Amino acid sequence: MAVIEVDNLTRRFGNFTAVDSISFAIEQGDIFGFLGPNGSGKSTVIRMLCGLLRPTSGRAVILGHDVAREAEAVKRSIGYMSQQFSLYNDLTVFENISFYARIYGIPRDRISDAIEESIRTVGIAPYRKRLARHLSGGWKQRLALACALVHRPKLLFLDEPTAGIDPVARRDLWNLLFDLSGRGVTFFVTTHYMDEAERCSRIGYIYFSKLIVCGSPNELKQLPEVTPKDTVRLELRCDRLSAAMRYASTLPYVRDATIFGDSMHVLVDVSGAGNLVEAMESAGFGNATMASIDPSLEDVFVTLTRNREAA
Repeated sequence: MAVIEVDNLTRRFGNFTAVDSISFAIEQGDIFGFLGPNGSGKSTVIRMLCGLLRPTSGRAVILGHDVAREAEAVKRSIGYMSQQFSLYNDLTVFENISFYARIYGIPRDRISDAIEESIRTVGIAPYRKRLARHLSGGWKQRLALACALVHRPKLLFLDEPTAGIDPVARRDLWNLLFDLSGRGVTFFVTTHYMDEAERCSRIGYIYFSKLIVCGSPNELKQLPEVTPKDTVRLELRCDRLSAAMRYASTLPYVRDATIFGDSMHVLVDVSGAGNLVEAMESAGFGNATMASIDPSLEDVFVTLTRNREAA
């Protein structure tokens, strides 16, 4: 079942095209990652899908509601969690969730049960009486999620939900998203973190108004333009990595080189791959070793972006 269906969706502001004829579909239970450079149109797409901005042309249907003709129904049926903590610092956890329950128009006889269910779902019960201003970044994000969930939406838009929180809180929040997606909740998530993109079931990449690719992480890594014909991606280990990367980039058969942790990832012409180790050792970078690797999602997005910039 498609929760989001987008067909040639376009938005112009005067002569400027912010979103240019994008099409995709998201199924129930998907965690859809929406990536792209700043200014590429991500926020404009979200505003249209949430019923906040009318498309110039094209069509989008959210949970069976057309965003142009049924904007109010769309707003009632979704949840939204912004990048910045936008709740009330002078209210307690319980009071914040209660406030949003009323904003969403939950009937009075159901509000108490809805609040308690939301508190249980995100695991924030120990802090129900604590002022929001006294919560850590991770718990603030859980509170924001609880408020977005209180009316039991089947679709949630999360705008960089883990920005500025520590790694443990990030892991815990993602585990919660996985649990909710297993119950049939669908997520539309924007992020700049590649490890988070890897966790998404499907990914869309928008580059200056155009949707370049859409698919699972594995499908994107297998795109022919990511590792072109007659090239291979290698992990190279040697001494003095920073200097070694600069040197490797000068070799005529090396198309790209960058450092990942304690190794270097290089994209090399197949015809020259056999010379790489000897070249690095001859240049004084110690005993070099190399192994074939698959592209990372970072490789995918860097390659696609550079190809577009060169076009």
